[in-house]
Amino acid sequence: MIASFPTPLRLRSAFRCPRPLFPRDNGGRRRRGWTWRSSMCMAAAPFVKDGALRVNGREALTGVPQNVVVSPPLMDGAAAFLGAVADREDSRHVFKLGVLRDYRLLCLFRFKIWWMIPRTGTAGSDVPFETQMLLLEARQDEAVDGGVRKAAADPAFYILFLPVLDGDYRSSLQGNSSDELEFCIESGDPATTGSRFLEAVFVSHGSNPFDLMKESMKMLEKHKGTFSKPGVLDYFGWCTWDAFYFDVNPQGIEDGLKSLSKGGTPPKFLLIDDGWQDTSNEFQKEGEPAAEGSQYGARLVSVKENNKFRRTTDGAPNNGPTSLEDFVSNIKQTYGLRYVYVWHALMGYWGGVSPDAAETKKYNSKLVYPVQSPGNLSHSRDLTMDCMEKYGVGMVDPDKAFDFYDDLHSYLRSQNIDGVKVDVQNILETIGTSHGGRVSLAHRFHEALEKSIAKNFQDNSIICCMAQSTDSIYRRGIQVEQCF
Repeated sequence: MIASFPTPLRLRSAFRCPRPLFPRDNGGRRRRGWTWRSSMCMAAAPFVKDGALRVNGREALTGVPQNVVVSPPLMDGAAAFLGAVADREDSRHVFKLGVLRDYRLLCLFRFKIWWMIPRTGTAGSDVPFETQMLLLEARQDEAVDGGVRKAAADPAFYILFLPVLDGDYRSSLQGNSSDELEFCIESGDPATTGSRFLEAVFVSHGSNPFDLMKESMKMLEKHKGTFSKPGVLDYFGWCTWDAFYFDVNPQGIEDGLKSLSKGGTPPKFLLIDDGWQDTSNEFQKEGEPAAEGSQYGARLVSVKENNKFRRTTDGAPNNGPTSLEDFVSNIKQTYGLRYVYVWHALMGYWGGVSPDAAETKKYNSKLVYPVQSPGNLSHSRDLTMDCMEKYGVGMVDPDKAFDFYDDLHSYLRSQNIDGVKVDVQNILETIGTSHGGRVSLAHRFHEALEKSIAKNFQDNSIICCMAQSTDSIYRRGIQVEQCF
């Protein structure tokens, strides 16, 4: 059955706001005292009629199946949710939404498990698997005056589709060879099944694509969770990754800070990326050449820094700083840094947390082997993911996640660290089996992470990386991080 709702009062034009965004006086100047007005005008809510999804007077999709449902309108009719009902319960469903043709479109899709890139097209078949944003440009027909074609007064408006989270399920968009737009919704756990999904895809429209995106995210912020930004965004910063990769070291960092300052661009924010942590790697043997990708088999054995950033007590020669705190305090004072962050993976390190190390046994980590969604496997393979599937990941017991993050972050805070970049976050979508699925598992780990961040740092001090999945972006509950 198709669920639809009464159509609100139409505007005088299907494409025009009932009054100017910026009222002007007789001289054409903008009136003082008026503020910017939303581009998401009051208009007909998205609804289905005669097998077509209509948005602001236009047929966005045709041939809409009978099992597609439309939620009650949001924000006075500017937006709604699309969903569907299946005839069986399962952990993964693919639903057809309708035929998409004759629109200029822009989509963002995950070409690898970690990252998104854009693609353009004109029909449903141009929408790739794992699409997480779809923007349509709807152009009004050109006017004809005396045989001469003229552009319409309001030539375009925009329709936005955002696949989101629905309970313990996560959705994405895709097209097929018949130009049908589909949404895939999955839990990531064979034991977590369902058949009824009413808020799988958010749909909104507006006259300005940039404002439309901002306003839609504000609506989802209110409906699904919140987003906020850390103070470091106001300052020029330097991340050590491209300069050193895994070989970051105190002397190299100081040389980089000197060079940037000498060049007239002194950073106020420093991010010490991967390479500072205390890890072990059973897949790399001393004196033997390392296999490609074997570095991703390393596991965390302590929440403290490695020997590059602190002097040891075993008598080995070391010209490095006394401790991480000693190093950070010195570079803050010498180079005027306001913030120093460090990197860590969501599961501690690429290969997770060691189940056997003396300092990490208490987190009850277990070796698990990631399994990717069919949508991910339809695109580019990734060396890091291949290696994590091969070597396994030491997964912290979800019930111990807060203890782990709190131990790590409280130690970093004691070392004069101001915040963290938390990487490799999409790993959660591959290890949800037996944990209620990917969305449920992401909720548990993010809740623990956010609680620790709020306790140990100030100013929302977290950067999320390799987290370009709706599992993280639209996580249930209150989010304190900003995803990059």
